[in-house]
Amino acid sequence: MKTTINEIDGKLVATFEGELDTAAAIEVEKEMKPLYDNTDKDIVIDCEKLEYIASSGLRILLGILKKAKSHGHTVTLKGLNDDIKSVFKMTGFINLFDFEK
Repeated sequence: MKTTINEIDGKLVATFEGELDTAAAIEVEKEMKPLYDNTDKDIVIDCEKLEYIASSGLRILLGILKKAKSHGHTVTLKGLNDDIKSVFKMTGFINLFDFEK
């Protein structure tokens, strides 16, 4: 699992590549610390190269969302493939996040 965070157009953009499974979640959560600590920017999470997400990955995204909302910011997910989008639908997460094509 590869993750990167960049600031683009005043937003924090995190890119996920690979499988966000339980084994990868511990490291990914550490790498996402700047998103948890963010108090002044909206967040975009680019999932175009994300192949799989486990419940532990959903927990990470939910934590980022809660923290961002507590500071009045948004979290937008983009590039979800059909399989990952179906996971979001089954879990109800589809109603929590903003989505971009």
